[in-house]
Amino acid sequence: MMTSLSELPQRKASGPKLAVLTAYDYPTARMLDDAGVDLLLVGDSLGMVVLGLPDTTGVTMDMMVHHTSAVCRGVTRAPVIADLPFASYLTPEMAVANAQRLMDCGAACVKLEGGVSMLPQIRAIIDAGIPFVGHIGMLPQSVREEGGYKKKGKTAESIDHLIADAQAIDQAGAVAMVLESIVPAVATQITSLVKASTIGIGAGTGTDGQVLVTPDLLGSFPWFRPPFAKARADVAGETLRAVREYMAEVQS
Repeated sequence: MMTSLSELPQRKASGPKLAVLTAYDYPTARMLDDAGVDLLLVGDSLGMVVLGLPDTTGVTMDMMVHHTSAVCRGVTRAPVIADLPFASYLTPEMAVANAQRLMDCGAACVKLEGGVSMLPQIRAIIDAGIPFVGHIGMLPQSVREEGGYKKKGKTAESIDHLIADAQAIDQAGAVAMVLESIVPAVATQITSLVKASTIGIGAGTGTDGQVLVTPDLLGSFPWFRPPFAKARADVAGETLRAVREYMAEVQS
């Protein structure tokens, strides 16, 4: 189990692979931390799985501050990654100011989506002394522009763009990068080309670690589950059972 971002290079070199999960509230964060998860991500996925929004683009900085603060109160060990939400890093100055807000909540590092096109923002964050995690491949904050969630790395041009993004983020000094919904062979190739730890989601097993949305893992969000996410519990089913048992006792 990890206690510091400084352990990432050693884990990339000799393992074990990183186990990363999302958290959006105090009790979940506390349980995941107690379980020994390496890193926690306060993802803007909270827009869908906590707030009922259609995608991540409705998540605001105030929402991220609220949820990051709650998660950090529950954690004593695992470093917390906090997402910069949609439209919160339009300029380098804006990126640094908002990244600092998340660090002030207790986050260990911040994450934003994009590669080469976001280099000014990425460099500004790193130059400000804030540890940075990249995110390339499928970018949920761009879902409306792209017209859906699409696998990346299927063409030579796409592969070249992904490698360029990964290397640019790496050379800027990122400590890690999320590779989302990338053809597995391409994700494996990127992992071998960069010093930063790669954290895959829907990108095969050749990355330095994996991240899952915790409600997908626990089966607590039954209305949608991505095809790559294996539910290892049925929290939704148990919740329904307990509520109906309670109702039957009250109403008998």
